[in-house]
Amino acid sequence: MVFIPPARPIIGDEEREAVDRVLRSGLIAQGPEVSAFEREFSSHFSLGRECVAVNSGTSGLHLGLLACGIGPGDEVIVPSFTFAATANSVALTGATPVFADIDPDSFCLSPEAAEAAITDRTRAIMPVHLYGHPADMPAILQLAESRGLEVFEDAAQAHGAALHGNPVGAFGRFGMFSLYPTKNMTSGEGGMVSAADAETARQLRLLRNQGMEKQYHNEIVGLNNRMTDIHAAIGRVQLSKVDGWTETRRSNAAQLDARLEGVTVPPVADGARHVYHQYTVRVPEDRDGFSSALKNEYGVGSGMFYPVPSHRLETFAVEAELPETDRAANECLSLPVHPSIGASELDRIVEAVNSLARAGS
Repeated sequence: MVFIPPARPIIGDEEREAVDRVLRSGLIAQGPEVSAFEREFSSHFSLGRECVAVNSGTSGLHLGLLACGIGPGDEVIVPSFTFAATANSVALTGATPVFADIDPDSFCLSPEAAEAAITDRTRAIMPVHLYGHPADMPAILQLAESRGLEVFEDAAQAHGAALHGNPVGAFGRFGMFSLYPTKNMTSGEGGMVSAADAETARQLRLLRNQGMEKQYHNEIVGLNNRMTDIHAAIGRVQLSKVDGWTETRRSNAAQLDARLEGVTVPPVADGARHVYHQYTVRVPEDRDGFSSALKNEYGVGSGMFYPVPSHRLETFAVEAELPETDRAANECLSLPVHPSIGASELDRIVEAVNSLARAGS
């Protein structure tokens, strides 16, 4: 029985050929491939704004916050039920992440919880489009406008997700997409930041390159967060494939929706286009035991994202009443949905989940 992993990066001959092309050119650092990737990424996902490539998703969040003037004394409202990079990026600027609860259906930041978390130090709200499902951006934008706040988007897991036809990454002042190997598309490692205006884009470009647009003419104190042409070349190839992969993810998810029993499958909000970076169900009783049985008895991998919410990590450890976050951390289990899954593997996932659910494992 071949193990079905919870994620499986897809790298083909085209990506290898693109890397070889760059290596033969001798132009390996940030160069023409990066510039082309930035333009093509924006166009492909219909973002209608400049994009800036960086060396990781975390760098993208960090530089986006810096470009928007976030720093010491500021507070940024974030969900706790997400990867630590969201809150880490806020803390790295010297600002304070303030944790708010999630919507139990989408697993994304609750607008009502965000409103309750606003103080006189709040500068911005940064929702995460978790697992590939868009956050409730109309409500968050309305809240931000009424309180004079900025909105930033962590779209690390949501390439191609949309709400009422509008793509994620095009709502806030900036949006960040991760290009880590297990994401819906990859550049090997990297991130892409969409900027709502030319000045934010310029600040991002300065910050990623030691504060320079012109060599040796440093305008600000910057970092070395550039993407290489090697990584950009991989990303450009993946752009030509990501739509097909996404439709396979969505098809796999639809079959799981229709066939799974005994677990709570992920609902999709009206008008939302879910791209299923993860297919996340709820297992109310003994989620960890359920996961172990999937692996040991059926060879089905799964992921527990995120069993320790950010507000409970040692790095933050703040007192906060976030009941939906705590419930999700105890119940959520992500099943394989990636485009490498074949029909027989999908059958095995369904058989495994349904059998274990009936047995009460």
